[in-house]
Amino acid sequence: MQYQQVEAGRFLARPNRFIAQVEVNGQVETVHVKNTGRCRELLVPGATVYLERSNNPKRKTQYDLIVVEKGSLLINMDAQAPNRLFAEWAQVGHFCPNLTTLRPETTWGTSRFDFYWEDSDGKRGFVEVKGVTLEEEGLALFPDAPTERGVKHLRELAQCRAAGYEAAVCFVVQMAGRKGFSPNERTHPAFGAALRAAQKAGVEILVKGCTVERDSIAITETVPLCL
Repeated sequence: MQYQQVEAGRFLARPNRFIAQVEVNGQVETVHVKNTGRCRELLVPGATVYLERSNNPKRKTQYDLIVVEKGSLLINMDAQAPNRLFAEWAQVGHFCPNLTTLRPETTWGTSRFDFYWEDSDGKRGFVEVKGVTLEEEGLALFPDAPTERGVKHLRELAQCRAAGYEAAVCFVVQMAGRKGFSPNERTHPAFGAALRAAQKAGVEILVKGCTVERDSIAITETVPLCL
């Protein structure tokens, strides 16, 4: 996944979850933050960030904030990236070698999942994708804030599995080199319990790490699951 017209800036402040103040080329710009999560440990005053310039003259903001430096680590913050990355990764055969159908945003019953898929062997299933931007001491963690929606997704995937579908949750770690991935029990214990229950019910848990550059991101590694 490639970004265009990327420029470096210095993070100053985040007035609300949608925008940030960033110094770019000596001027303070109001930029769109492509992640509505808290990201408090990333967006700290003085942090180096990378912005994608838009060519749309009708936009209220000229830039999107996509990447932040945390020490020597580059972390992609684009909340739209994980689904696009999973689709790219799956369509070249990494998820299912005999994949014939990969359809985004599919409803089953009262549930809506990120992807529905089929293969040439007659298998079919659903995948929910979660982006991971939180890390502590080399360990990737999710969520960074309580997520009842995330708990609901896991329970619904277990229901799909009970109904005879394949089911998976894929955590896309938007950084490289993490030694493992765990549910963030300190922030949301119920999510960790739901993840373990989903695994017990037959839901596959995938954790994929990414190589991140200032202007690109790609799934390149498997991160160990630590439950």
